[in-house]
Amino acid sequence: MIRLLDWTWRHQEFHRERFESCLADSRSLVVGFLHGRTFALLRTMSRPHNGRWVSMCSKSLDGDAMAEIEKRLGFQVVRGSSGTDGLQAIVDMIKRVRHDPGLGSCLAVDGSRGPRGRVQGGIISLAQRTGGVLMPITASANPGYIFSRSWDRTLLPLPFAKVVIVYGEAMEVPVRPTSEQFAALVREFESRMLALQAEADSYSGRSDPLFSEKTP
Repeated sequence: MIRLLDWTWRHQEFHRERFESCLADSRSLVVGFLHGRTFALLRTMSRPHNGRWVSMCSKSLDGDAMAEIEKRLGFQVVRGSSGTDGLQAIVDMIKRVRHDPGLGSCLAVDGSRGPRGRVQGGIISLAQRTGGVLMPITASANPGYIFSRSWDRTLLPLPFAKVVIVYGEAMEVPVRPTSEQFAALVREFESRMLALQAEADSYSGRSDPLFSEKTP
């Protein structure tokens, strides 16, 4: 279904040069995105010229389905949810990246349970422990169907939708940040992520108060 829908979508990318610059770097790339924009990003990130990726899917019925989708699109997948399972999944992702040069990692920054748009610390730990450069990437689409009962308000672009992909500026993460630095990095990445989502929505013509309030 994702492949078929993607064939109809009209893609538009912004700041692509930021992404290509990071792909050309010898360090691994750590990508953070919002859980609710996964469907709009999956096909783009799975294309061969966009690198190889390991991602995390929750240990739930929804996670089972998403893990199968991602595997069929070429992603490596580890399983974990918020809490202990999530910490172990982060460790597994770190091990895979360390032992497979050229493998990037991508993670929903607001986790598997939310709150929506609230960045959790796992994405910072990934960059810290892999020595990778951190980048926010997001998507928007119009027209699209919103799963309004889901905590993340998942967006599924409709057939022939305009799908916008926006690449953020890369962030450096110290190898040994203090607890204060770590918390500041989480806040900074959240600010960049939400502002980037507001930018993407402005390009597609979609409106979401949570993100429009964060526009610089």
